[in-house]
Amino acid sequence: MSVKSRAGATELCAKKHLYSRKWAVFLCFGSFFAGMLFTNRLWVVPEATNFVVEACKPKLKFATHKSNHSSSHVSKTQHPVQSLDSKISILETKLAAAKAKQKALGNGTVVARRKYTMVIGINTAFSSRKRRDSVRSTWMPQGEKRKKLEKEMGIVIRFVIGHSSTSSGILDKAIDAEEKMHGDFLRLDHVEGYLELSAKTKTYFSTAVALWDADFYIKVDDDVHVNIGEHMFSVSFSFISYSFVA
Repeated sequence: MSVKSRAGATELCAKKHLYSRKWAVFLCFGSFFAGMLFTNRLWVVPEATNFVVEACKPKLKFATHKSNHSSSHVSKTQHPVQSLDSKISILETKLAAAKAKQKALGNGTVVARRKYTMVIGINTAFSSRKRRDSVRSTWMPQGEKRKKLEKEMGIVIRFVIGHSSTSSGILDKAIDAEEKMHGDFLRLDHVEGYLELSAKTKTYFSTAVALWDADFYIKVDDDVHVNIGEHMFSVSFSFISYSFVA
């Protein structure tokens, strides 16, 4: 009995070893196929990522195109704004000229529409009395001589000044008294100030055009001494050259 039991135990042990070898082989093949499947899945992921990136590229191009379109739209908008500013400036000049003409008519002043050769405006300030007297004593004729220059030569000369920020103040009264003495001022509808020189120049030209029909309009400062004869020669030469070219 002991010999049979030992033989059975040996046979049972051999069967267990056989089963364990089969399972080991089966697990090896299963692991191999599982590894292949897992590896294939890993290689699929980059392709999907590339697809996502490629899908995003049109969006980036669309965003860039939209940004360029916005900048071009802004540049196109700036042009009408600049054109509008230019039109406003022209309208302001015409309005100032109309106001000057209306004011002259309201004060009973006869607006001369005869043809003049040139109008010389001398830019001056409230504190420049000595400069004005220097101009009067040198190159600017006084009294009847100035009127004769306007009538025979068609040359109008005036000191150009506006008014102070205080209406009818001391400064304005001083200019009024000087005007009664010499009669050589062109008063502008403009508030005097150093930062308003550009506006004063524009107002002067529009007012001069409204009051006198001249070939040339000139603006100088009160610290400049003008040679009228030389100016007349230069103006005449320029006018003849222009007529010849035309």
